[in-house]
Amino acid sequence: MNHSAQYTIKDMREALKSGAATSSALVAASIKTFEADKGAALPLNAFLELYGDAVQKAEAADALIARARAEGGGALERLFAEKPLLGLPFANKDNISAKGKKLTCASRILEGYVAPYNATVIERLEAAGAIPLGRCNQDEFAMGSSTEYSIYGPTRNPINREYVSGGSSGGSAAAVAANQALFSIGTETGGSVRLPASYCGIYGLKPTYGVLSRWGVVAYGSSLDQVGIMGHTPGDIAYTVASMCGAD
Repeated sequence: MNHSAQYTIKDMREALKSGAATSSALVAASIKTFEADKGAALPLNAFLELYGDAVQKAEAADALIARARAEGGGALERLFAEKPLLGLPFANKDNISAKGKKLTCASRILEGYVAPYNATVIERLEAAGAIPLGRCNQDEFAMGSSTEYSIYGPTRNPINREYVSGGSSGGSAAAVAANQALFSIGTETGGSVRLPASYCGIYGLKPTYGVLSRWGVVAYGSSLDQVGIMGHTPGDIAYTVASMCGAD
């Protein structure tokens, strides 16, 4: 699939419903873009790894959509009302727990650590049908504003790779800006979502404190930390906030 400037949640939802796209194709395109970029003279280094079960989850989403389409009688609309992000791949930050996946906060201190449970935001995105694609680079323990201070090396800006991507959620921002992911989540204490979003030419939101649960997020400053969202349009952010918000 050719990711254009209109690679948005709204457009991809409609494409999945109409059959013009499949979740498997979206995930495969992200993987292809990621793998091709690794050979670049200055690799983006947005993703640290892609999750091994993303393809399987995409296939399961495609099966649900195909079944509802065959059933008719409004089944497809009901399915997408129940799962508004069905089949859509997103990027996770390396300090948000995804069960059974590595979580290192870009630090050697946590090298080899595997999250034993899902963060609430991951749980809710998956319940809405979204597919965790992989984990993204960040400043170590989210303490930075450029995503240069990571044991995995810096994340570069997809607009100009000689420049920084901003931080600390620079990997999440760069992945979206480079169309390696449809949308992403990160964390912010004092600019770590909004700064990289602005550096990379996309939209980023730090919601009001308490709108999104911090359960399963590695803390930096607990009275200030918040999960944030990055996407190509304000509508992308609205879809994801609606799926994640509320008390847990």
